[in-house]
Amino acid sequence: MRSYQELFRTREFTPLFLTASVQVAAQTVAGLGLATLVFRSTGSPFLSALALFGPALAQVLGATTLLSATDRLPPRAALAGIALVFGLGTAAQAVPGLPTGAVFALLLVQGLVGSVGGGVRYGLLGEILPREGYLLGRSMMNMAVGVCQIAGFATGGVLVATLSPRGTLLIGAALHLAAALLARLGLSRREPRAAGRASAAETWRTNARLWSSRPRRLVYLALWVPNGLIVGCESLFVPYAPESAGLLFACAALGMLAGDTVVGRFLPRKRRARLGPPLQMLLAAPYLLFVLDPGLPLALVAVTVSAVGYSASLLFQERLLALVPDELSGHALGLHSSGMLALQGLSAALAGAVAQVSSPAVAMTVLAAASLAVSGVLVLTEGPSSGPRPSPHRARRRTA
Repeated sequence: MRSYQELFRTREFTPLFLTASVQVAAQTVAGLGLATLVFRSTGSPFLSALALFGPALAQVLGATTLLSATDRLPPRAALAGIALVFGLGTAAQAVPGLPTGAVFALLLVQGLVGSVGGGVRYGLLGEILPREGYLLGRSMMNMAVGVCQIAGFATGGVLVATLSPRGTLLIGAALHLAAALLARLGLSRREPRAAGRASAAETWRTNARLWSSRPRRLVYLALWVPNGLIVGCESLFVPYAPESAGLLFACAALGMLAGDTVVGRFLPRKRRARLGPPLQMLLAAPYLLFVLDPGLPLALVAVTVSAVGYSASLLFQERLLALVPDELSGHALGLHSSGMLALQGLSAALAGAVAQVSSPAVAMTVLAAASLAVSGVLVLTEGPSSGPRPSPHRARRRTA
């Protein structure tokens, strides 16, 4: 499978693609509205960053208790139900006079429910597409994330300015409900990929099994830590440039779109193995310019160039799939998604705390330097992209 045309001719790819795209747009619009609402009411960079990426922190709890459900739930019902919970929770956050504590409690619930979503979605993608088509399909969905974030942050910025943060939240809630409807009507009913009942104990056992392999551990660390620290930089866009945060987010999404397009569609397989670490270095390096507290034009350029480096995650995900048996693919991808989002939330909290005692520009520089250091350590310890990718068949025999 080598073309986007083949992708969209594959049964069920289009409804899954549309469901994921609308949900990303919903989270983007609602996240910007909520971060602005919290910043205006509290004046705190820390709480603003936490409002934007707070649900990701709950992924830590979800990844250790709920993740076994990713392969044990019917995918259509799970995706529709998750979008419905997000829609209702986002609408509740728009209630006037809602205490800040209640806002964050709702974010916690959304994060716990959402911790299952990544594994269900990308496990289903692995069922819909042949294994050799997964990278192309995932790159297409990542490109949709970029487009929807560009549109979502641009639209969200306009809505916040012309409507209100609460009105922006209500529009985000409506988009979540539309995603639930798309999943329910567009996807076919499928049986769960694994038998048995989901439980915290089963989640722990499978997590331990996945983590027991050194190559998989290095892949997970490469997927989680460098990217998460840079998302922490992005969490400070609102306090760094309150009136232009939507534009900064849109430029980041544009850079990510460009990187995913090139890596997913045009990069030859034989060149993929060694490009992960350089792309992650590219992700972090431009943020070092924020030590100069740059004006908006230079900041926009730095953010756009940096986001091209997010495409490294496609290469590491392809590597991860080669290292897990098919029956654990949903759980493995869910652990990647939950761990990634958890690190993003932790990094947002760290960024907000550093900015609280210094400035957003200083905090961005610190997190960028940390991201570069982690990427360098992974290279020195012969991380997962340092050699050729093993064949999926050999990897499955080793890990089954």
